[in-house]
Amino acid sequence: MEHSGYAVDYMQVLRSSWVIVLMLFLSILVIGVSIERWFYFLRTKLDSDIFIDKIKNYIIDGNYEEAINFCKKSKGTIPIVVRAGLENRQLPRDEIDKIMETVRMEQRVNLERYLGVLGTLGNTAPFIGLLGTVLGIIKAFRDLASSAGAGPEVVMVGIAEALIATAFGLSVAIPAVILFNYFMKKVKNISVEMDAVSKRLIILMANYGEGAHGRKRG
Repeated sequence: MEHSGYAVDYMQVLRSSWVIVLMLFLSILVIGVSIERWFYFLRTKLDSDIFIDKIKNYIIDGNYEEAINFCKKSKGTIPIVVRAGLENRQLPRDEIDKIMETVRMEQRVNLERYLGVLGTLGNTAPFIGLLGTVLGIIKAFRDLASSAGAGPEVVMVGIAEALIATAFGLSVAIPAVILFNYFMKKVKNISVEMDAVSKRLIILMANYGEGAHGRKRG
């Protein structure tokens, strides 16, 4: 007995399932956000130890304006925090600390920008895929009921839609979760660096700053 094979028309499946179209869009969104964040962190990469050593030399020499200009020319979030401290160096130490803390909070918002998209998709994409699976199974049963006596080919589109939706849901969610955790780790590391550099700057200005020079000379 000769059997004729049945090939699934994936374009037909794509046209018939809005969930799969949505998952395609979400996968492109994950890729776009990941590329944008990758280049952002690459552009803002900075060796904080080398940077703060340079700032220390400026403070010891009393060249605060040069230190501020150096911060303006340097890339990353740490120079922005240090610049805020230097520009408010005449204030009491606790006030400087509060100002830099505020700037650190603002910079963390910049670091975490768009990462909520990855976190949300990592949590919701499997459920969107599951919705597509349920809709595909419903479609398969509906086609089967409306074509009594027909062969299994009539349900192939619905079953294919269900399976493809499941695969798309997982293929979007898994990379999104991995990338979200990776970028959040970088955010945490940079935040720790900002905190450490802020404390080092306050100590440097207390020991080598303008007021400190006056006390030592007197």
